[in-house]
Amino acid sequence: MNVIFKILKWILKAIGLLLAIIIFAGLIFRLFAPEPQPPGELIDIGGFSLHINSVGERNNKPTLIIESGAGAPSEYYYWLGEGLKDSMQVVRYDRAGIGYSDVSDTPRDPETIARELHTLLEKAGVSPPYIMAGHSYGGHYIRVFTELYPDDVLGLVFLDSPHPNESKRLNMPPEPKFLNALYNIGAVLGDLGILGLFDRILGPILWAPGLPEEVTERYHDYTLNGNYLWGYLKEEKWYPKLVEMSDMTSDFGSRPIRVFAGTNLNENALLKMGLNPEAIRTERRKMQEELAGLSTNGQAFFLKGGHITIFSQKENADIICGEILKLLRELEME
Repeated sequence: MNVIFKILKWILKAIGLLLAIIIFAGLIFRLFAPEPQPPGELIDIGGFSLHINSVGERNNKPTLIIESGAGAPSEYYYWLGEGLKDSMQVVRYDRAGIGYSDVSDTPRDPETIARELHTLLEKAGVSPPYIMAGHSYGGHYIRVFTELYPDDVLGLVFLDSPHPNESKRLNMPPEPKFLNALYNIGAVLGDLGILGLFDRILGPILWAPGLPEEVTERYHDYTLNGNYLWGYLKEEKWYPKLVEMSDMTSDFGSRPIRVFAGTNLNENALLKMGLNPEAIRTERRKMQEELAGLSTNGQAFFLKGGHITIFSQKENADIICGEILKLLRELEME
């Protein structure tokens, strides 16, 4: 029996020593890691700074403002900026705590986020009118922004954005509770430098297929501390309120709406959850068409791609850019 206790004691000591080495290595990595060099600029909007990256010259056309999905850095939308910059100004930015933006102590409720974006655009000299583009959760955020600043917005573009009643209508199971704990652990590991160390050794944790290396290399910057995950977790607490406010904005009159949705589904995962992939695909299509129907001038387009690859793959981004350019010509004729 004494032998077993001695073995367990040595095992625990070895584990403790290994953890101490990992923490020490992470802190050293964080201490000596190179300073991030974000594209664009950081602008103080009142006690903290938001990252904004603008391409294309301001002209007499509206500016496209891209609102990211949950936890998605503005770099994900690189091809949209590249495809439109010769015709219009395109603005990508990171919400507080995401990407290169500072973490904020302000509440992450939808109205606060909309007002922070409005302040950022004012301070950056990006004047309306705007076409608001929202990916995933960003689709909810642009609806709230348009409700608060209706005179600033000429049109809306939804990039695989959820319908406010999507979870209920698709009968999707709730997100496992352990994921929230994992994100919290990841945030602590980020603050200790461990997340960044492993990100450098094993490759970027974030992944968006189809983007050039100059973009994906910057993903390492997001794991140099825990801010990214802390920012994401703060937003997630307000998600029910975001969906509620989004659902309240249901009539956009004749303001143009363009909806782009991916048709690829993880069928194996759906089957394991006891869901019918074809039924899910049919209902999703119906809901995306309903988003387009929020306006008398709405159109829905269905692309061969997934939640991210409908814009991270250049061939899909080109289709989206082409339709946005058509929308610009339509607005010019009014």
